[in-house]
Amino acid sequence: MMSVEPLWQNALVAFLAYFAAIGPIDVAAIFATITAGATPRQRRAMALKGVAIATGILVAFLLFGPALLKHLGISLAALRTAGGVLLFLIALDMVFARHSGGSSANDEERAEATVKEDVSVFPLATPLIAGPGAIGLTVLLIAERDGEPVRIIGVVLALGAIMLLTYCLLLGATRIQKLLGVTGLNVVTRVVGVLLAALAVQFVFDGLAGSGLLGG
Repeated sequence: MMSVEPLWQNALVAFLAYFAAIGPIDVAAIFATITAGATPRQRRAMALKGVAIATGILVAFLLFGPALLKHLGISLAALRTAGGVLLFLIALDMVFARHSGGSSANDEERAEATVKEDVSVFPLATPLIAGPGAIGLTVLLIAERDGEPVRIIGVVLALGAIMLLTYCLLLGATRIQKLLGVTGLNVVTRVVGVLLAALAVQFVFDGLAGSGLLGG
């Protein structure tokens, strides 16, 4: 009989990784800024549409990502190492409170979004929610589960939970921005960034160990 503990352990690890890669609090703060002129009803509609589209994108990579890797001849060890490096770069941005476009919109994209009436697809759904970091993490998490049902369910639960949390934060985006301010947002971002950096390094270690390059 399968143990319940590994399910929640896998779900928790995946949730923390998604939280760091997506940064729902940062997303909410940006959303509040680029929808400053919208009505509450318009904001709710854009938040729902954006989260739904982002979820669809990530689910697509969750379902077809491993098959794509196999078709391209990319090994799990290579994916772990590359994914770890990508997540580590995102973690550095978070720790130093800067934006490079890996996990959020860059300055040019944000400027373009401020003149759009509907930001649900761009930049909300992508790249704010389903950005390169989140997409890469999804493929990595599901590929390394190696078809184990309990571990795959953990990733699915984590993805559902982070999308629900992101939607809730978007609904209260203005209040969150006022409550935390720039300093508060940076503190949260830096703490999560440190956790993501540790997870990224572990991915790299696992990838190198699985590649056989270290011998043994």
